[in-house]
Amino acid sequence: MITRVAEERVRALNDATVRAGDYVLYWMQSSHRTEENPALVYAVERADRLNLPLIVYFGLFPSYPESNLRHFRFMVEGLGEVGRSLESLGIRFVLRTEPPDKGIINLAENAALVVTDRGYLKLHRAWYSTVAAQCRCPLIQVEGNVVVPVETASQKEEFAAATFRPKVTRLLDRFLHPLDTPQPIRSSLGIDLPTLAGEPPDTILSQITIDRTVPAQAIFRGGNTEAHRRFGQFLRTRLEGFAENRNNPGGSGGSGMSPYLHFGQVSPVTLALQAQEQGGNGVPAFLEELIVRRELAV
Repeated sequence: MITRVAEERVRALNDATVRAGDYVLYWMQSSHRTEENPALVYAVERADRLNLPLIVYFGLFPSYPESNLRHFRFMVEGLGEVGRSLESLGIRFVLRTEPPDKGIINLAENAALVVTDRGYLKLHRAWYSTVAAQCRCPLIQVEGNVVVPVETASQKEEFAAATFRPKVTRLLDRFLHPLDTPQPIRSSLGIDLPTLAGEPPDTILSQITIDRTVPAQAIFRGGNTEAHRRFGQFLRTRLEGFAENRNNPGGSGGSGMSPYLHFGQVSPVTLALQAQEQGGNGVPAFLEELIVRRELAV
Protein backbone atom coordinates (compact mmCIF):
# COMPACT_ATOMS: atom_id res chain seq x y z
CA MET A 1 0.00 0.00 0.00
CA ILE A 2 1.44 3.39 -1.03
CA THR A 3 1.44 6.02 1.71
CA ARG A 4 3.10 9.37 2.16
CA VAL A 5 4.26 8.34 5.63
CA ALA A 6 7.70 6.69 5.67
CA GLU A 7 7.28 2.94 6.11
CA GLU A 8 9.94 2.92 8.86
CA ARG A 9 7.55 4.90 11.06
CA VAL A 10 4.78 2.28 10.84
CA ARG A 11 4.45 -1.03 12.66
CA ALA A 12 1.59 -3.35 13.56
CA LEU A 13 1.11 -4.03 17.28
CA ASN A 14 -1.17 -7.03 16.80
CA ASP A 15 -2.08 -9.59 14.13
CA ALA A 16 -5.75 -8.67 13.64
CA THR A 17 -7.12 -8.02 10.17
CA VAL A 18 -9.16 -5.04 9.00
CA ARG A 19 -12.86 -5.73 9.46
CA ALA A 20 -16.18 -4.06 8.71
CA GLY A 21 -16.67 -1.06 10.98
CA ASP A 22 -18.29 2.33 11.33
CA TYR A 23 -15.05 4.32 11.28
CA VAL A 24 -11.28 4.33 11.48
CA LEU A 25 -10.05 5.38 14.91
CA TYR A 26 -6.92 7.40 15.69
CA TRP A 27 -5.86 7.12 19.33
CA MET A 28 -4.00 10.36 19.94
CA GLN A 29 -1.61 9.81 22.82
CA SER A 30 1.71 11.60 22.45
CA SER A 31 1.28 13.80 19.33
CA HIS A 32 -1.13 16.55 20.38
CA ARG A 33 -1.31 18.32 17.03
CA THR A 34 -2.78 18.13 13.53
CA GLU A 35 0.25 19.73 11.84
CA GLU A 36 3.13 17.43 10.79
CA ASN A 37 1.55 14.42 12.50
CA PRO A 38 2.42 11.17 10.65
CA ALA A 39 -0.06 9.10 12.69
CA LEU A 40 -2.94 11.41 11.76
CA VAL A 41 -1.90 11.49 8.10
CA TYR A 42 -1.69 7.69 8.03
CA ALA A 43 -5.12 7.40 9.69
CA VAL A 44 -6.68 9.76 7.14
CA GLU A 45 -5.16 7.78 4.28
CA ARG A 46 -6.44 4.46 5.65
CA ALA A 47 -9.90 5.90 6.32
CA ASP A 48 -10.12 7.23 2.75
CA ARG A 49 -9.08 3.87 1.29
CA LEU A 50 -11.75 2.13 3.35
CA ASN A 51 -14.31 4.83 2.50
CA LEU A 52 -14.91 5.38 6.22
CA PRO A 53 -14.97 8.49 8.40
CA LEU A 54 -12.15 9.09 10.88
CA ILE A 55 -12.59 9.58 14.63
CA VAL A 56 -9.80 10.96 16.84
CA TYR A 57 -9.80 9.95 20.51
CA PHE A 58 -7.86 11.29 23.50
CA GLY A 59 -8.20 9.93 27.03
CA LEU A 60 -7.39 12.50 29.70
CA PHE A 61 -5.93 10.42 32.54
CA PRO A 62 -6.06 12.28 35.90
CA SER A 63 -3.79 9.73 37.62
CA TYR A 64 -0.88 10.19 35.23
CA PRO A 65 2.30 9.83 37.37
CA GLU A 66 3.75 13.04 38.85
CA SER A 67 1.31 15.27 36.98
CA ASN A 68 -0.29 18.39 38.41
CA LEU A 69 -2.51 21.34 37.48
CA ARG A 70 0.30 23.12 35.63
CA HIS A 71 0.83 20.12 33.35
CA PHE A 72 -2.87 19.56 32.77
CA ARG A 73 -3.68 23.20 32.06
CA PHE A 74 -0.94 23.39 29.42
CA MET A 75 -2.05 20.10 27.88
CA VAL A 76 -5.76 20.97 27.83
CA GLU A 77 -5.02 24.32 26.18
CA GLY A 78 -3.20 22.44 23.43
CA LEU A 79 -5.99 19.88 23.09
CA GLY A 80 -8.49 22.70 22.68
CA GLU A 81 -6.59 23.86 19.62
CA VAL A 82 -6.40 20.28 18.36
CA GLY A 83 -10.18 20.00 18.60
CA ARG A 84 -10.76 23.18 16.61
CA SER A 85 -8.29 22.12 13.95
CA LEU A 86 -9.81 18.66 13.63
CA GLU A 87 -13.28 20.14 13.32
CA SER A 88 -12.06 22.34 10.44
CA LEU A 89 -10.96 19.12 8.73
CA GLY A 90 -14.34 17.47 9.29
CA ILE A 91 -13.02 15.10 11.96
CA ARG A 92 -14.84 14.30 15.21
CA PHE A 93 -12.62 14.71 18.29
CA VAL A 94 -13.65 12.55 21.23
CA LEU A 95 -12.05 13.89 24.42
CA ARG A 96 -12.91 12.07 27.63
CA THR A 97 -11.59 11.87 31.19
CA GLU A 98 -10.77 8.17 31.56
CA PRO A 99 -7.88 5.72 31.34
CA PRO A 100 -6.89 5.84 27.66
CA ASP A 101 -6.53 2.09 27.23
CA LYS A 102 -10.06 1.45 28.50
CA GLY A 103 -11.49 4.28 26.41
CA ILE A 104 -9.89 3.16 23.17
CA ILE A 105 -10.89 -0.47 23.69
CA ASN A 106 -14.50 0.66 24.09
CA LEU A 107 -14.48 2.82 20.95
CA ALA A 108 -12.62 0.15 18.97
CA GLU A 109 -15.67 -2.13 19.24
CA ASN A 110 -17.09 -0.30 16.21
CA ALA A 111 -13.80 0.45 14.43
CA ALA A 112 -12.38 -1.18 11.32
CA LEU A 113 -8.85 -0.16 12.25
CA VAL A 114 -7.07 1.69 15.09
CA VAL A 115 -4.03 3.89 14.53
CA THR A 116 -1.96 5.31 17.38
CA ASP A 117 1.19 7.39 17.80
CA ARG A 118 4.14 6.39 19.98
CA GLY A 119 5.21 7.13 23.53
CA TYR A 120 8.24 5.52 25.11
CA LEU A 121 7.57 5.33 28.85
CA LYS A 122 6.67 2.15 30.72
CA LEU A 123 3.07 3.32 31.20
CA HIS A 124 2.65 4.02 27.49
CA ARG A 125 4.02 0.60 26.58
CA ALA A 126 1.66 -1.05 29.07
CA TRP A 127 -1.32 0.73 27.47
CA TYR A 128 -0.29 -0.34 23.98
CA SER A 129 0.15 -3.93 25.12
CA THR A 130 -3.27 -4.03 26.77
CA VAL A 131 -5.05 -2.55 23.76
CA ALA A 132 -3.17 -4.74 21.27
CA ALA A 133 -4.25 -7.85 23.17
CA GLN A 134 -7.91 -6.87 23.56
CA CYS A 135 -8.59 -4.99 20.33
CA ARG A 136 -10.31 -7.16 17.71
CA CYS A 137 -9.15 -5.00 14.82
CA PRO A 138 -5.60 -4.00 13.78
CA LEU A 139 -3.65 -1.65 16.07
CA ILE A 140 -1.10 0.22 13.96
CA GLN A 141 1.52 2.45 15.58
CA VAL A 142 3.05 5.39 13.70
CA GLU A 143 6.08 7.09 15.22
CA GLY A 144 6.06 10.85 14.75
CA ASN A 145 7.72 12.68 17.65
CA VAL A 146 11.28 12.08 16.45
CA VAL A 147 12.88 13.01 13.14
CA VAL A 148 14.46 9.58 12.58
CA PRO A 149 12.47 6.56 13.84
CA VAL A 150 14.20 5.01 16.85
CA GLU A 151 14.90 1.52 15.53
CA THR A 152 15.98 2.95 12.18
CA ALA A 153 18.49 5.26 13.83
CA SER A 154 20.05 2.43 15.85
CA GLN A 155 19.33 -1.20 16.64
CA LYS A 156 20.92 -1.02 20.09
CA GLU A 157 20.87 1.11 23.21
CA GLU A 158 23.05 4.19 22.69
CA PHE A 159 25.03 5.89 25.44
CA ALA A 160 27.04 8.63 23.73
CA ALA A 161 26.33 11.34 21.18
CA ALA A 162 29.72 10.70 19.57
CA THR A 163 28.67 7.25 18.37
CA PHE A 164 24.99 8.05 17.81
CA ARG A 165 25.53 11.27 15.82
CA PRO A 166 26.78 9.73 12.56
CA LYS A 167 24.03 7.09 12.65
CA VAL A 168 21.22 9.62 12.84
CA THR A 169 22.65 12.42 10.70
CA ARG A 170 23.21 10.17 7.70
CA LEU A 171 19.46 9.48 7.65
CA LEU A 172 18.22 13.07 7.81
CA ASP A 173 17.81 13.45 4.05
CA ARG A 174 15.27 10.62 4.12
CA PHE A 175 13.15 11.82 7.03
CA LEU A 176 13.53 15.60 7.23
CA HIS A 177 10.69 16.53 4.89
CA PRO A 178 7.34 18.30 5.49
CA LEU A 179 4.15 16.27 5.64
CA ASP A 180 0.82 17.97 5.03
CA THR A 181 -2.37 16.70 6.67
CA PRO A 182 -5.11 16.04 4.10
CA GLN A 183 -8.81 16.54 4.72
CA PRO A 184 -10.63 13.19 4.85
CA ILE A 185 -13.04 12.38 2.05
CA ARG A 186 -15.81 11.61 4.54
CA SER A 187 -16.70 13.86 7.46
CA SER A 188 -17.26 12.32 10.88
CA LEU A 189 -18.78 15.42 12.51
CA GLY A 190 -22.26 13.90 12.33
CA ILE A 191 -21.27 10.88 14.45
CA ASP A 192 -22.81 11.35 17.88
CA LEU A 193 -20.26 10.41 20.53
CA PRO A 194 -20.01 12.02 24.01
CA THR A 195 -17.02 14.35 24.19
CA LEU A 196 -15.59 17.23 26.19
CA ALA A 197 -14.05 18.73 23.05
CA GLY A 198 -15.10 22.34 22.71
CA GLU A 199 -15.48 22.89 26.44
CA PRO A 200 -13.32 25.65 28.02
CA PRO A 201 -10.16 24.43 29.79
CA ASP A 202 -11.51 25.45 33.21
CA THR A 203 -14.65 23.40 32.65
CA ILE A 204 -12.66 20.31 31.72
CA LEU A 205 -10.20 20.72 34.59
CA SER A 206 -13.03 21.18 37.10
CA GLN A 207 -14.20 17.64 36.33
CA ILE A 208 -11.00 15.84 37.31
CA THR A 209 -9.20 15.32 40.60
CA ILE A 210 -5.54 16.27 40.21
CA ASP A 211 -2.70 17.71 42.28
CA ARG A 212 -3.43 21.46 42.42
CA THR A 213 -0.51 22.42 44.69
CA VAL A 214 1.50 23.41 41.60
CA PRO A 215 -0.69 26.07 40.00
CA ALA A 216 -1.08 26.90 36.34
CA GLN A 217 0.98 29.86 35.18
CA ALA A 218 0.64 32.47 32.46
CA ILE A 219 4.16 32.46 31.03
CA PHE A 220 3.67 29.43 28.79
CA ARG A 221 0.37 28.82 27.04
CA GLY A 222 -0.23 25.48 25.38
CA GLY A 223 -0.89 24.81 21.72
CA ASN A 224 0.70 24.65 18.30
CA THR A 225 -0.02 28.30 17.49
CA GLU A 226 1.76 29.51 20.62
CA ALA A 227 4.68 27.18 19.88
CA HIS A 228 5.07 28.77 16.45
CA ARG A 229 4.85 32.28 17.87
CA ARG A 230 7.58 31.59 20.41
CA PHE A 231 9.77 29.76 17.94
CA GLY A 232 9.45 32.60 15.47
CA GLN A 233 10.81 34.99 18.10
CA PHE A 234 13.67 32.59 18.79
CA LEU A 235 14.58 32.36 15.11
CA ARG A 236 14.63 36.13 14.72
CA THR A 237 16.42 37.08 17.92
CA ARG A 238 18.29 34.16 19.52
CA LEU A 239 19.12 31.45 17.00
CA GLU A 240 22.30 33.18 15.84
CA GLY A 241 23.77 33.13 19.36
CA PHE A 242 22.38 29.73 20.35
CA ALA A 243 25.74 27.93 20.41
CA GLU A 244 27.19 30.44 22.89
CA ASN A 245 24.11 31.09 25.03
CA ARG A 246 22.23 27.78 25.25
CA ASN A 247 24.01 26.51 28.36
CA ASN A 248 23.57 29.62 30.51
CA PRO A 249 20.94 28.57 33.09
CA GLY A 250 20.25 32.20 34.02
CA GLY A 251 19.91 33.40 30.45
CA SER A 252 17.29 33.22 27.74
CA GLY A 253 19.33 31.66 24.97
CA GLY A 254 17.20 28.54 24.61
CA SER A 255 14.38 28.03 22.14
CA GLY A 256 11.64 27.54 24.75
CA MET A 257 10.33 24.55 22.81
CA SER A 258 10.83 21.88 25.49
CA PRO A 259 7.25 21.86 26.84
CA TYR A 260 5.77 21.92 23.34
CA LEU A 261 7.94 19.02 22.22
CA HIS A 262 7.20 17.15 25.45
CA PHE A 263 3.45 17.25 24.84
CA GLY A 264 3.80 16.70 21.09
CA GLN A 265 2.26 20.10 20.36
CA VAL A 266 4.93 20.80 17.73
CA SER A 267 6.95 18.45 15.55
CA PRO A 268 10.76 18.38 15.67
CA VAL A 269 10.65 18.07 11.88
CA THR A 270 8.84 21.42 11.68
CA LEU A 271 11.35 23.12 13.97
CA ALA A 272 14.36 21.68 12.16
CA LEU A 273 13.08 22.75 8.74
CA GLN A 274 12.29 26.28 9.94
CA ALA A 275 15.74 26.61 11.54
CA GLN A 276 17.40 25.46 8.33
CA GLU A 277 15.36 27.94 6.33
CA GLN A 278 16.35 30.76 8.71
CA GLY A 279 20.03 29.81 8.45
CA GLY A 280 22.93 31.29 10.41
CA ASN A 281 25.74 30.25 12.70
CA GLY A 282 23.40 28.86 15.37
CA VAL A 283 21.72 26.25 13.17
CA PRO A 284 24.22 23.38 13.61
CA ALA A 285 24.15 23.72 17.42
CA PHE A 286 20.35 23.88 17.45
CA LEU A 287 19.99 20.78 15.27
CA GLU A 288 22.50 18.99 17.50
CA GLU A 289 20.24 19.58 20.52
CA LEU A 290 16.93 19.03 18.71
CA ILE A 291 17.87 15.86 16.85
CA VAL A 292 21.08 14.23 18.07
CA ARG A 293 20.81 14.89 21.81
CA ARG A 294 17.03 14.63 22.07
CA GLU A 295 16.83 11.44 20.06
CA LEU A 296 19.75 9.96 21.93
CA ALA A 297 17.64 10.37 25.07
CA VAL A 298 14.66 8.73 23.37
